[in-house]
Amino acid sequence: MADKDVLGRAGEHRAALYLESRGYAVLDRNWRCKEGELDIVVADDRTLVVVEVKTRRSDGFGDPLEAVDARKRRRLWRLAMAWIAAHPDEVQRRQVRLDAIGLTGPDAATARLDHLEDIR
Repeated sequence: MADKDVLGRAGEHRAALYLESRGYAVLDRNWRCKEGELDIVVADDRTLVVVEVKTRRSDGFGDPLEAVDARKRRRLWRLAMAWIAAHPDEVQRRQVRLDAIGLTGPDAATARLDHLEDIR
């Protein structure tokens, strides 16, 4: 596995721990279908949240959240609908939301974590 892949997986792990600390239950991680992959799917009593995680060692190429542009958000919605179709019991009157988490730092454990909710 390449260095960037190791950093990315570590960032996803840290993001999942952060979301759990905020009261969310992790329902899925790295879920794949033919259209692509979702990093994390979490839920609380009222909301099902699809979370895109971007991890970078520095902001030399810009903030990691800048990579979640309109095209990426449209793709995430398509993937979210595919996940829901594969897991219909998980929706149960929950609203569906897209979030993004960006981590910036030399390693995921000490990186700055930024969480954007409802990125539509």
